[in-house]
Amino acid sequence: MATFIVLLGPPGAGKGTQADILAEKTGLAHISSGDLFRENLKRETDLGKVAKTYMDRGELVPDDVTIGMIRERLSQPDCQDGAILDGFPRTTAQAQALETMLAGFGGRVDVVPYITAPQDVLVGRIAGRWTCRAEGHIYHEKFNPPKKTGVCDIDGSVLFQREDDRAETVTRRIQVYAEQTAPLVEHYRGQGRLVEVDGSQPMEDVTAALLNSLKNAGR
Repeated sequence: MATFIVLLGPPGAGKGTQADILAEKTGLAHISSGDLFRENLKRETDLGKVAKTYMDRGELVPDDVTIGMIRERLSQPDCQDGAILDGFPRTTAQAQALETMLAGFGGRVDVVPYITAPQDVLVGRIAGRWTCRAEGHIYHEKFNPPKKTGVCDIDGSVLFQREDDRAETVTRRIQVYAEQTAPLVEHYRGQGRLVEVDGSQPMEDVTAALLNSLKNAGR
């Protein structure tokens, strides 16, 4: 039976990085809903065109469009053995739709690792990011500082901080995520599929905990 993992975690938890590592170690496809949207918009697929009409009006893309993109992606050959879902589902309604969809693929959500960390840790990870204006190279005040403050090592352009990377913006993003995801977390907790993982640990320890959660789920 195919293995399907729903990976949850607030901004700064390292969810995307861990999803890539898990994909490499398990051989499962990593499906990022954000990447999926960008790909459909870029390729101007039928679903991408529909999504764009809502986005151009500043409206949320309806669930059926998002679910359609996920279904199309899961039908690809590299998802035959399952997939790691990153960024979807976001709501209980989407989770229920996903269960119905996966049943059609002969599978179900096996485990839902939820990477957590204290808010100050999450804010510190994101709010220290700086980007170069020329090519978009990323630096971090603590983890990857430039050799010369405010200047890109590679092309010498000025570094700036994106609005999304400012502490006050990051704090709000984390709060919104917590509010919006709480029902989904409880949904999976009630099913006995949620496994909380301490995301403030070193990266390799988080990976080990995630792999252990799959092992305990019998995968």
